[in-house]
Amino acid sequence: MTAPASRPAFKNKVEGKGSPVTLVHGVGADLGSWDEVVPRLAQRSQVMRMDLRGHGLSGRIEGPRTLEDLADDVRHVWDKLGVARSHLAGFSLGGLIAQSLALSDPERIDRLAILSAVAGRSPEERRKVAGRLELLKAKGIAAIIGAAEDRRFTPEFKQARPERVQQRLAELQRNHLPSYVAAYTVFATGDLGDRLAGIERRTLMATGENDPGSNVRMARMMHERIAASTLRILPRLRHSILVEAPELVAEMLLEFFG
Repeated sequence: MTAPASRPAFKNKVEGKGSPVTLVHGVGADLGSWDEVVPRLAQRSQVMRMDLRGHGLSGRIEGPRTLEDLADDVRHVWDKLGVARSHLAGFSLGGLIAQSLALSDPERIDRLAILSAVAGRSPEERRKVAGRLELLKAKGIAAIIGAAEDRRFTPEFKQARPERVQQRLAELQRNHLPSYVAAYTVFATGDLGDRLAGIERRTLMATGENDPGSNVRMARMMHERIAASTLRILPRLRHSILVEAPELVAEMLLEFFG
């Protein structure tokens, strides 16, 4: 474990009662990205959401730069809230963090849900991420937000809910540039593909059928390597499953966490 030089103030949100469920968001998002999923989960569970550093209202210090640092931030919040064990669901980057925690802290996790996440990137996929990282460093957040619309949303959703699409893109734009750089550095360099067989907790994998980043190839590979896993490919959806299909996501998590 690598301890960051300084610890930011995290903004947490805890709702409901029952078995603890921890939700970790993705790059450029914040705890609000789960808003449409949480009400159903909180009817049966104590739902805990945290901001990653540099996102939403959490402390905006630079970094962290490693996947282990990000996982350590979740441990810190668990300790602060007195959480000994929890179900854990991670979306996108949050899914990669969840994989790391399932390998390093299995005794703290009951069941694991990995949503639109990544592992086992091919060399070509790594080169694409590295290219986006360099673009981000050179031109800032706006350079990658412009291309996010088609990667994230189906044409049907963009046509039906243009105001929601623009709201989501504006949310991505507002977050902290060093945190974006840190996250893309993790995507470009950190990978758990060869270690996934070490995950022993029951695991749900779900990804959009047409998600260009957290793609079906990786989801199937993860399913093959994690013995106690279930795979769900969500028809037609892209990356923004929390926005386009929150009821479906909530239903999957309720059924899986029990």
